Amino acid sequence: MVAIVDDDDSIRSALQGLLKAVGLSSRAYASAEEFLNSGQQYDTGCLIADIRMPGISGLELQTKLNAEHCRIPTIFITAHGDARMRMQALRAGAVEFLAKPFDDEALLETVRAALES
Repeated sequence: MVAIVDDDDSIRSALQGLLKAVGLSSRAYASAEEFLNSGQQYDTGCLIADIRMPGISGLELQTKLNAEHCRIPTIFITAHGDARMRMQALRAGAVEFLAKPFDDEALLETVRAALES
């Protein structure tokens, strides 16, 4: 199962539609807090998360999951990334860091690879 964590409803809907079109199941969450409270982090094969969100950011979510020894292959998507943020995310274990707008095929390729790892 792929978890999508993004505060933008249109992004969540578009990603769910994209994943469904290729036969992948997903659940969408409007915030990192909603995802953490769902208890689904242990049943998640891949996480797609926005970097900048109200409350807990994508990078803070990654830190919390790592602290709980919950290593989910994470793909960050952001419209506000920079090289430093990208390096921080990748050093902490992210599998990819994509700038919005991103190529759908590149995202799907990364999700498939993450689910197989």
